[in-house]
Amino acid sequence: MDRRRLLLALACAAQFIVVLDVSVVNVALPSISASLGLDETVLPWVVNAYALVFAGFLLMGGRLADVIGRRRAFLAGLALFCVASLVGGTAVEPGALIAARAVQGLGAAVLAPATLTLLTTTFPEGNDRTRALAIWAAVGMAGGTAGNLTGGVLTEYLSWRATLLINVPIGVVAAPLALSLLARDRASTAARLDVPGALTATAGLITLTYGITQLRDADSLAVAAAFAGLTLLALFAAHEARHSDAALIPVRLFRLRAVSAGNAVLLLAGACLNPMWYFLSLAMQELLHYGPLATGLGFLPHTLVSILLGVNVVPRLMRHVGTRALIATGASISAAGFGWQSLLTPDSGYVLGLLGPGILIAIGGGLLNTPITTVVTSGVAAEDAGAASGLMNTTKQVGGAVGLAAMAAATATADRAPGVLAAAYGHAFLLMTGLMLATALATAMLPRAERTEAVAS
Repeated sequence: MDRRRLLLALACAAQFIVVLDVSVVNVALPSISASLGLDETVLPWVVNAYALVFAGFLLMGGRLADVIGRRRAFLAGLALFCVASLVGGTAVEPGALIAARAVQGLGAAVLAPATLTLLTTTFPEGNDRTRALAIWAAVGMAGGTAGNLTGGVLTEYLSWRATLLINVPIGVVAAPLALSLLARDRASTAARLDVPGALTATAGLITLTYGITQLRDADSLAVAAAFAGLTLLALFAAHEARHSDAALIPVRLFRLRAVSAGNAVLLLAGACLNPMWYFLSLAMQELLHYGPLATGLGFLPHTLVSILLGVNVVPRLMRHVGTRALIATGASISAAGFGWQSLLTPDSGYVLGLLGPGILIAIGGGLLNTPITTVVTSGVAAEDAGAASGLMNTTKQVGGAVGLAAMAAATATADRAPGVLAAAYGHAFLLMTGLMLATALATAMLPRAERTEAVAS
């Protein structure tokens, strides 16, 4: 195998574990809760600690490769990610697990952009690069969709700890391969790293999310945390405006209607589609009493439909239907699916209780995902393309984390009786229904959609 193929395999392996860890713990959540004694207000942080730190540092992580060099960035991200996986997989206290997930998110924020940079600097423009990027994207999609099934298999036959420890042997193999394959490159003296901006954004997101999870109790600490989070995010916005030469998110991007409105729509969609995995995983196991493996397999129709639509159907539809219409239609179909999902009871069978609504949700999500990605990156100057892409990924993670925190707080109950659980999960899915309808309405803010001829070419 030649060097370029080995580099492609290395980049894909790193991307796979980064994307896998967004969802791999979902099916393991009941086992984690029972093992470490996490209550309903703490359990979402097993997911959100990763998502929020990943989101907060993703833009800075993309710049880090320019500042310290691609080789150092890749190795640093991989080391952080794998050491944190080891600590999390052996944790005996909730705080240690959540802290490890946060450090995993930091490692992922450095590692994920480095994998893409590795490919774009290894493969020259043309067919070879296109093929490499297609493989990289497919592996990333596979990691995201395989997370629930992988988590189910590992939890069923080994332990919830295996969902984190699986990263360690991958890192042990990848690190020496990276050392031998990646050429030493020089750090840039011109590139600047906005550490204060990244720290302020991440602190604001975490503090705001914590406040939201505690607002149900209406105590002064929760209100203060939410206010502090909003204040930090406002300071981040002011910091970005003042330091435009090194901004993580150039303010000029928001002057583009497609970017500003598109990310608002994406935020609403992410607030439903990402928390769906969390609530469905718990509902399958706590309400329907599925085992971890059966839960992972239960998600297969969702993932297969999404992949089929995203790869084959939607690009063809975009030749004939405007992106705004596709996004609104997809959001409406998903809203119908979430409304149906809210009717889940302890006596529901798989076909009517999960498969039917799941297919509707997946069809809707599949219809809107590619068009909204096209919208939020359209009209962006070449020098801002990376920032626009990073903003899009950050918006997805933030929407999912804040949506999960709000829904978990709104539906929390200490009573585990089947009827009470069914009502709590039904309430969560009704909230998702409302958010998806709001997403459909918000598409009116988008620029009038055109048929996307670029997709056809």
